[in-house]
Amino acid sequence: MMATLPALGFAGIGLMGLPMCRRLLAAGYPLTVWNRNPAKCAALVEAGARQVATPAELCQHADVVMLCLADTAVVREVVFGAAGVAEGAKSGQLLVDFSSLEPTATREMATALANKTGMGWLDAPVSGGVVGAEAGSLAIMVGGEAADLARVRPVLLTLGQRVTHMGAVGAGQVTKACNQMIVACNALVIAEVVSLAERSGVDASLIAEALAGGFADSKPLQILAPQMAESRFEPVKWHVRTLLKDLDTAVKFSREQGSATPISGLAAQLMRLHGGQGFLEKDPSTLVQLYREPDSTD
Repeated sequence: MMATLPALGFAGIGLMGLPMCRRLLAAGYPLTVWNRNPAKCAALVEAGARQVATPAELCQHADVVMLCLADTAVVREVVFGAAGVAEGAKSGQLLVDFSSLEPTATREMATALANKTGMGWLDAPVSGGVVGAEAGSLAIMVGGEAADLARVRPVLLTLGQRVTHMGAVGAGQVTKACNQMIVACNALVIAEVVSLAERSGVDASLIAEALAGGFADSKPLQILAPQMAESRFEPVKWHVRTLLKDLDTAVKFSREQGSATPISGLAAQLMRLHGGQGFLEKDPSTLVQLYREPDSTD
């Protein structure tokens, strides 16, 4: 049975990559891993993964190479840099990028990789956070060739509950930008709401429960509002810097398309203000601190 499963490579063993790789190993996929900090691969090697020293080596052991990396610059380096994926890639192999990147850069890189090596590219950004990665309940939005997606759909359904083909290469990244616009603006309004409740003497810890099932309900509300109300900022489940990066991507892309995004533009500036106060590596639940009195840091 295991012999029929495609061999997978995975670059980027971070907050999301680690639980995603655990699920792939548990499902029986032969897995080869690489990470810039090699020590982060130790738990996966213990669980049965093979570790390699360069991204190029992933292509020796895998038909499908997956990336879950920080941003556009890191993906470009891992794919096209020294000992990068492009150096080991062969025609017929497939790259699946779970990272959240600039759509325009994604299209350019996909074209360059195909021209140089014949390797296909699917942009497949995910939504659902670490909890979704652990549970295999991610929403995965995919750009690329339908035939390429068909090849890896069973793999993606090991990681997510929903896989939607959004169109050609880059379409997944456009969809992820839309997702992050909604999430980030929602998080900022939830912070305003919790602060307003606190200042007016209402128990902010009841807000999420009170609004559950109503028109204002959302996953961010149910997750962030209680954390904000209790000043429960640890453990860090995701980062302010990630939301800021994705908002910047969305605003830049909207400008390229001539599309107005005034609310997301403001959200990006508020997120930058918050990040500049020392919160870039903190959880977005800390956004409530933007609206609290300086000494109200519990």
